[in-house]
Amino acid sequence: MLRQGQECIFWLPQAALTGVLGRFNHIKIIQIQPPAMPAERPSRPETTIREMELDDLAPVYHMGERLFTCDLYPFLYRTWDEWEVVGHYNTDPEFSLVAEVDDVLAGFILGTLISKASWTYGYIVWLGVDRPYQSTGVAHRLYDRLVERMVEAGARYLIADTDPSNTAALKFFTKKGFKDERKHVVLSLNLSRTERYRAILDRHGEGHGDGEAKPRRSRGVKTVSKAGQQKHLCGTPLLDEES
Repeated sequence: MLRQGQECIFWLPQAALTGVLGRFNHIKIIQIQPPAMPAERPSRPETTIREMELDDLAPVYHMGERLFTCDLYPFLYRTWDEWEVVGHYNTDPEFSLVAEVDDVLAGFILGTLISKASWTYGYIVWLGVDRPYQSTGVAHRLYDRLVERMVEAGARYLIADTDPSNTAALKFFTKKGFKDERKHVVLSLNLSRTERYRAILDRHGEGHGDGEAKPRRSRGVKTVSKAGQQKHLCGTPLLDEES
């Protein structure tokens, strides 16, 4: 029982305040507002699209490594390397774009133009959005800006390909109007596990750190990750048996 002059702080529904004040005029009622919830990031954040710069090369490459993993997308894993980023930056700077959200790299898109006879094709080679920014419209902003530049440069036909297991990408491009999907079979061969190539390997080494590497780009070869550490060759266990 509260006596006159005593104070008590408690939660009370707003609807009950009138009844309490009418019965106990000596009780001091203090209204306490519940703590404000932190503002959530908007589902469509303010996104800046710009051309890829020199300082973006390493962050874009490492973002691709996080996205195009061996367990999820084996084909993308095999073909993604630092030369993909550097090559597009050097040869197609106007089609190498990045997205920023609050000055943080959120995604990238890399493309090129291909001219065949009377047609000019816009080829969307890579599109990646970091996981915290997926499903927030970043991919759409990157795509729309790239397509605008490609059309301005003369493209009247667009091409995109991806790993067949990449259902998110297939759904994305289908929404953009892409169709006429066709299967593209990718074959692989581990030379070190195939006896018929043993003589060639004996002459030139196994390729796992034997001798000095030749200064030549080899698309899709994953050789260097950290100093002296070989990067995992995705899918090699599938080649245990020779057929």
